[in-house]
Amino acid sequence: MPVPDALYPVSLALAGKRCVVVGGGEVAARKVTGLVEAGARVTVVAPSVCDEIRAAPVELIERPYQRGDLDLAWLAIAATDDPAANQQVHADGRDARVWVNAADDPEACTFTLPAVLRRGPVTVAVSTGGHSPALARWLREQIAAEIGPEIGRLAELLSEARSELKAAGRSTEGVDWRKALDSDMLELIRTGQTAQARERLQACLS
Repeated sequence: MPVPDALYPVSLALAGKRCVVVGGGEVAARKVTGLVEAGARVTVVAPSVCDEIRAAPVELIERPYQRGDLDLAWLAIAATDDPAANQQVHADGRDARVWVNAADDPEACTFTLPAVLRRGPVTVAVSTGGHSPALARWLREQIAAEIGPEIGRLAELLSEARSELKAAGRSTEGVDWRKALDSDMLELIRTGQTAQARERLQACLS
């Protein structure tokens, strides 16, 4: 059954896409960092910006937000300390069909931002639907304590194996990947025995 007010989780491909951050403080800087890491083409609109934003590879528009600043944007983040300004960004985004996140104001959001953990190509996102960002961050930290960089290398080995199977004309759908994942592959990678982990993977897939 549908869950009332449930959010639909997605991972957006933002490389080369115009994204607008309204605000120039520390909160805005954190949002800018995430967008830049995703390859977005970021524009920051604010009368003044912190040093972290000024050093970032972004377009700076150093003035208050104006209607029209969201033109051709894919998404926008309102991160000012002025609730009225954040609401205006939300309203303009709604009219222009631009997804908007307003920091610390779930009512002015058409999408929320999860707490994110990255390990190579592996991304773990934790969301509370805007109810408690602090809880989302805490959960991310708990997960980070359990998942080290070896999980990223494991993902790379599995990806290489999938490519090899496809090149050999084999389907990757009927393969017992769970057998490989339940083996000691991860421990081998963790202890620096990557070659042995690759051999174990091949044995599980043969």
